[in-house]
Amino acid sequence: MDPSFAALLAGKLLEGLKMTLLLLAVCGVAGNLLAMPVALARISNNRLLRAPAYCFILVMRGTPVLVQLYIIYYGLGEVLSQMPSVRESMFWPYLRSGFWYAALALTLNTAGYCGEILRGAIANVPAGQVEAAKSLGMQRLPILFLVVVPQAIRAALPSLAGQNILLLKATSLASTITIFEVMAAANQVRSETFRVYESLFGAAIVYVILTLALTTMFSLIEKRIGRPYRR
Repeated sequence: MDPSFAALLAGKLLEGLKMTLLLLAVCGVAGNLLAMPVALARISNNRLLRAPAYCFILVMRGTPVLVQLYIIYYGLGEVLSQMPSVRESMFWPYLRSGFWYAALALTLNTAGYCGEILRGAIANVPAGQVEAAKSLGMQRLPILFLVVVPQAIRAALPSLAGQNILLLKATSLASTITIFEVMAAANQVRSETFRVYESLFGAAIVYVILTLALTTMFSLIEKRIGRPYRR
């Protein structure tokens, strides 16, 4: 690989990396936070909460991320662009950007998958833990948030780590709606230089490094949370 091409590829990938990291951070934080209310609604005894949560998870898990992204970007974006009140508002410069539509689609998708993961983890908390908490005089909400949820999160961490790695790879789909992230950078270099394999190989290396970083982060969190249990 000649130095000029390597410098071009590295520069473009670093430029796209900023957007990939921003998407990953926004959607990862928002999606994982939203997953908990979805999981709690999914296990609720109230049908008005349980049914919408079930439908939400079903739609998010049952349709491809690319379809969700296109529906939000081309569908919601088209509706908002035809509303004069929106076009004249202070939010229109932001709503014109594809970033927020991609962030919304990936956040909802992550919330759906992680919500189902947390639901399963909550359901698998031993009933004896709940009974022990009740015997100490604890009420339902303290039992849920102080006994059940912490154990469920600990048990679900490996699966949540895998889902967030899938989120990282899903950010590459944002290139289809004009967002300049790592995959878009590789495609631009490929189209300018006609060097296909080197460009895609460079993008693959970036994703592998980011995956390694995410895996290490979740591993450290898992060890930190599990330390009291090992004692």
